[in-house]
Amino acid sequence: MASSRPWGRVGGEAGPLVTINVVVLLVVVVVWRLRRRTEARSRFDEKLTVVIVLALGVLIAPTPAGEGIANFLGQLASGVTQASR
Repeated sequence: MASSRPWGRVGGEAGPLVTINVVVLLVVVVVWRLRRRTEARSRFDEKLTVVIVLALGVLIAPTPAGEGIANFLGQLASGVTQASR
């Protein structure tokens, strides 16, 4: 019997599917890329890292963790603004 999922197996018993959280994968890629020495990075490498970090931000933003980070940064900016007056 064929599975209704496009990634399912045709015939036989389907085994466990491994899922990879895209956010976790991007975090690993960013950390791995940033651990390299600055001198060893080309301009293309730096631009690619920026694009990956932006994609990570877009994926994190609508989650509760992203909202918590935004709330924390907003409070921090407000505190800095008030302290400078």
